[in-house]
Amino acid sequence: MRRLVLLAALLAAVVVAVPAAGDDHHHTTGSKPNRELTAQIARARVALAPFVSNLAAAREQGGYKLQITPMMPNMGYHFMNPDVTGFDVRRPPILVYVRQGADAQLVAAEWVFPSKPAKPPLPGARYGSFAAACHYEDGNFVPQRNERACAPKHPETGAAFTFWHPDLVTLHLWLWYPNPDGVFNSTNAFVAPFNRS
Repeated sequence: MRRLVLLAALLAAVVVAVPAAGDDHHHTTGSKPNRELTAQIARARVALAPFVSNLAAAREQGGYKLQITPMMPNMGYHFMNPDVTGFDVRRPPILVYVRQGADAQLVAAEWVFPSKPAKPPLPGARYGSFAAACHYEDGNFVPQRNERACAPKHPETGAAFTFWHPDLVTLHLWLWYPNPDGVFNSTNAFVAPFNRS
């Protein structure tokens, strides 16, 4: 019985070992976790668990069919489900993966907004940005302020044009990979070894 109590205490400590809301730096044992954020992260992890190491399932069953970036340094490859709208922590519009050979691992979820939300969708949310760009079928993109200036094919790869977006506000949530700068930081130094994959 004592072992079960110790195991339960250890699991509880692991589950709440999430940086406190607004924590911009390393998590310390002295910080108090935000219960609402911890619960939201748990919901997202449960919902996205089938896709953690199965990019094919994310694309086929989850609808994340559009690769919208190449490997972004210290981030990953971004895959979008164009049918997802609004904010639902269990169903983000973008999943971020890293790859090593044929293997892929889900590392983060991402939401995008036309402007910074008046009320943060998650406690302590911190935002990044993505400049206006033309996106192409092979995952490459070209920064471009004007949609009418998007070439029908990528100038280097020849991939077909898929969509354009204006300047966006981004919200990353590092669900499946630790981030030394906090769960909301746009980039993650720990992903650097995958930058060349």
